[in-house]
Amino acid sequence: MTDVSRLTSSAYSQALEVIASVEPRIAEATRAELADQRASLKLIASENYASPAVLMTMGTWFSDKYAEGTVGHRFYAGCQNVDTVESLAAEHARELFGAEYAYVQPHSGIDANLVAFWSILAHRVEGPWLEQAGSKNVNELTEEDWESLRRELGNQRLLGMSLDAGGHLTHGFRPNISGKMFHQQQYGTDPETGLLDYDAVAAKAREFKPLVLVAGYSAYPRRVDFAKMREIADEVGATLMVDMAHFAGLVAGKVFTGNEDPVPHAHVVTTTTHKSLRGPRGGMVLATEEYAPSVDRGCPMVLGGPLSHVMAAKAVAFAEARQDGFRTYAQQVADNAQSLAQGFLSRGADLVTGGTDNHLVLLDVSKFGLTGRQAESALLDAGVVTNRNSVPNDPNGAWYTSGIRLGTPALTTRGFGHDEFDTVADLIVTVLQNTEPGITKAGGPSKASYSLGDGVADKVRAASAEMLDKHPLYPGLDLA
Repeated sequence: MTDVSRLTSSAYSQALEVIASVEPRIAEATRAELADQRASLKLIASENYASPAVLMTMGTWFSDKYAEGTVGHRFYAGCQNVDTVESLAAEHARELFGAEYAYVQPHSGIDANLVAFWSILAHRVEGPWLEQAGSKNVNELTEEDWESLRRELGNQRLLGMSLDAGGHLTHGFRPNISGKMFHQQQYGTDPETGLLDYDAVAAKAREFKPLVLVAGYSAYPRRVDFAKMREIADEVGATLMVDMAHFAGLVAGKVFTGNEDPVPHAHVVTTTTHKSLRGPRGGMVLATEEYAPSVDRGCPMVLGGPLSHVMAAKAVAFAEARQDGFRTYAQQVADNAQSLAQGFLSRGADLVTGGTDNHLVLLDVSKFGLTGRQAESALLDAGVVTNRNSVPNDPNGAWYTSGIRLGTPALTTRGFGHDEFDTVADLIVTVLQNTEPGITKAGGPSKASYSLGDGVADKVRAASAEMLDKHPLYPGLDLA
């Protein structure tokens, strides 16, 4: 055991003792969560493992601070150390991504997207409207003028990727607040290849004339040409916003460069700070200098006070991502996704787009006679953690779905390579081949219930355990 491992084990053991002195059930649940994560094949594309340094940074006195405002301009006194933390997180983010401006206050990816949307509206609609009215800010407006501006803000258009093609709920869809903010339309993918058709996106943009063109995805297993998306945005006078929450680690690790790196091409880029980036759960907005003043108004425009302890953890995670080893990890994430995809294809499984060239694989489970919900549940019984996901033109809708989404970042962090991911594909196919849909009360096939063959779950768990034991999660961390 290294000195760092001993320190980490001692720190966590003592911390859990302190927690247990107040509420032992929380301490026990914390221990159990580590045990569960160590014993499962985590393939959820939106999850990863943060380093002990990142995790420990969140458990500090910074969690006690109110710090509404920005660096040097807080609404509370005594925020000088928060200023340091936020400045360092923004500095690391700018250097890591080559961004002109970084805003590290958002609490989540959804919050980051809301900041981006309202910043664009402030820059493109509110600012020009105030200038025309001869007013410095909205508080100077008459009630009549304010109502006119409110109507103008609520009458803007957004074009984003459709949900079943791989887009995200926060990109203007009705169940989400973003769908209530904008008149939204969608672009999809080629029905034959499942790939983005940039000519079709351009045609849709010319027809719809959006204020905001959103690129990025949560379940599209291919790379995007963001230079093309910027050309489309410029042609129709739209602001290009890119949500890179899922693939930020591949951008930071220089797997995605040139036209595949959204930062040089987009006006505004949003991301989470976990997923492939391997930091704390949180969000961030990157922007050009043109949009920076509007983004900087995120609090109080959209956000409450920033979570200073999480901003501190973001700074640590970004510092880790600037180290050479992170590029190796990022490339392995992409390579392992290729291995996982080939493992499925060699066993006759169907993949959306026929493969992957990023960090995720979208498996169509229709061939197995299952819905995504049944596949997700059966796999969980066998210790394989995934999430169900729609496929293009999904006949089962967004709840039951016809696919499962799998990502490689978490197991890559644990040290899995080509052979392990090929075995993972084999184990998943084994589970699905041995799962049968249940029967409804009416006697028809169920979309939810299922039965998994006898002994299959135990067999898969045993094979998984052999691989997981070779690649322990937080090696050296002993809470005994």
